[in-house]
Amino acid sequence: MIGRARRERPAYLDVEVGRGERVLAGASSPDGPVAGTRDALYLPGATRVPWHLLDGADWDLEAGVLTVREVGTFGQVRPVHRLALDEPRRLLELVRERVTATIVLTRHVPVAAEGGITVIARRPTSGDRELIWFVEYDAGFDPEEAAVETAVDQALLAAQAELGTG
Repeated sequence: MIGRARRERPAYLDVEVGRGERVLAGASSPDGPVAGTRDALYLPGATRVPWHLLDGADWDLEAGVLTVREVGTFGQVRPVHRLALDEPRRLLELVRERVTATIVLTRHVPVAAEGGITVIARRPTSGDRELIWFVEYDAGFDPEEAAVETAVDQALLAAQAELGTG
């Protein structure tokens, strides 16, 4: 009889996820397992970040570190998570696919010669799936300046009309 080595069950499969969700991919990190579902990324410490609230992610192949940035509020530090991961291939694919799938529209609107604003419409992967609108400001732009406020209002109206949601 030939003995078979039994594979250990990956810890990310045991991450507690939201009702109706199931783990699609994951990886191990020194801080705990990282798991991805259709709806969210689960970070060590039971932190759940819905895909539409992730601003982006970068993979550093040499360091084996995934950096994910959450959407933030102007003037406040955006949450950034750096995760050293073991065997993350499927998780990296899922992160790229899920974050990209939430983006419905991205438009950069010049406000002045120095730059402008970017209007972004994103759709959550579950729930009522109504569009959520975000505005990013180029360096040096103050959202409280009258010209910037006007540009934001006009850009949002134009983008909403383009999508037929305004």
